[in-house]
Amino acid sequence: MNTHKTSSHPLPQPARRVYCNRTLNMRSIEAIGFDMDYTLIHYRAEAWEQAAYEHLRGSLVKQGWPVKKLRFDPDAVILGLVLDLEHGNLVKANRFGFIKQALHGTKALNFDKRRALYSRSLVDLHEPRWAFLNTLFSMSEACMYAQLVDLLDKGALAKNMSYAGLHRVVRENLDVAHMEGSLKACIMARPEDYVVLDEDLPLVLQDFKQAGKKLLLITNSEWSYTQHMMAYAFDHYLPAGQTWRDLFDLVVVSARKPAFFAGRNPFFKVIDQEGRLLPQQGALEPGAAYLGGDAGQVEAHLGLTGEQILYVGDHIFADVNVSKNLLRWRTALIIRDLEDELEALENNLSRRDDIAKLMEEKEQAEHDMVHMRLELQRHKQDYGPKPKTPPSKLRQKIQSLKSRIQGIDDKLSPLLKEQGKMHNSQWGLLLRTGNDKSHLARQIEGNADLYTSRVSNLGSITPFGFLRSPRTSLPHDLDKSVN
Repeated sequence: MNTHKTSSHPLPQPARRVYCNRTLNMRSIEAIGFDMDYTLIHYRAEAWEQAAYEHLRGSLVKQGWPVKKLRFDPDAVILGLVLDLEHGNLVKANRFGFIKQALHGTKALNFDKRRALYSRSLVDLHEPRWAFLNTLFSMSEACMYAQLVDLLDKGALAKNMSYAGLHRVVRENLDVAHMEGSLKACIMARPEDYVVLDEDLPLVLQDFKQAGKKLLLITNSEWSYTQHMMAYAFDHYLPAGQTWRDLFDLVVVSARKPAFFAGRNPFFKVIDQEGRLLPQQGALEPGAAYLGGDAGQVEAHLGLTGEQILYVGDHIFADVNVSKNLLRWRTALIIRDLEDELEALENNLSRRDDIAKLMEEKEQAEHDMVHMRLELQRHKQDYGPKPKTPPSKLRQKIQSLKSRIQGIDDKLSPLLKEQGKMHNSQWGLLLRTGNDKSHLARQIEGNADLYTSRVSNLGSITPFGFLRSPRTSLPHDLDKSVN
């Protein structure tokens, strides 16, 4: 019975729920750490990546690259794709690493070319050949890379340039744009053009703080950018006289994640708004802001370890993988595009039902046909039990079933084609490749205890909630409703 319909506290809509891979009791969590960019602060990804792309293109133009006419395509790339730096391809793989879709540069590879290239290759993110697009900051990089592959193939770039070398150039120039501060200066000048405000978020953080949770901000962004953007996103929604600093028991900028979780580095205390620094002597101070440091010293400062700490971020590797595998912190991944994905699925329920019914009909027809073929084989080779149906009649039935299956395929084809365009017309859904999970979904499943579309969604589970991982389905499950 659906009791939540009459509850005074109904469950959120699917797009705003928190999803659980590994059971977690929020009452056992003593501290919650947050990344900033695309976690506490969500950007209009298209606007940010447009700006990043233009800075990247401008840098390449100054170096004499013929890229002045190139334009950013926000639909060319989605989260979770992988760059094949050996072949200059952009690929989408399933959970096992088998490549199901591929572009060479900006041009789609057909089935035969893709099979010839990848029939013996699996995506293995431990190999330098593969570059995983696991954050929205990768979108401009991947778009430019694909366009440069086209130019390289046309002979418009240096002949001795490899596809891997091309990626190094793109990455280095984009890193320079970030380090020089010109890109972030544009964002700070007009944050209203780039930031999506979430008025629910400050109250949610207050709820957790008032419940006794220690709140930490641990970001790779530098102090000047952090304090400017956090003030813009939070201060307007806080009680008079309070600022975003009042929410956090510890602030760490320029953290150098993932190294922050793995090494041992000194802390420098930020002593004023201008970001002047002093080496930290002795224990960390509650409520202070620091640069650098490492997670081990944070644990010592809090008197906490491992599963007492939850870290929330948007980067699968730098935020959740390393903190989980090295320190055993609990992890939550923010995937803002999950909202669009779930909305697309919700809007296509009727098509999904139609596909399921047609597939069930096709499977039964195929089952009947192969058994009739087996009966014909036994008759022809004269072994086993004799078929009850005459061979001529079996052939007629087989032909009829072939026609029936073809008719089903004719109905299925346009439905599957439309379903494959959900969320993104080129790549489809983030978390699926056909009926299987995508490589991104597998990474989320393996690294994130929780995942959700925005931090404020944690408000629905409260500081006292108990999240249970669902019963996972297996191919032999009789109750198909669990799939």
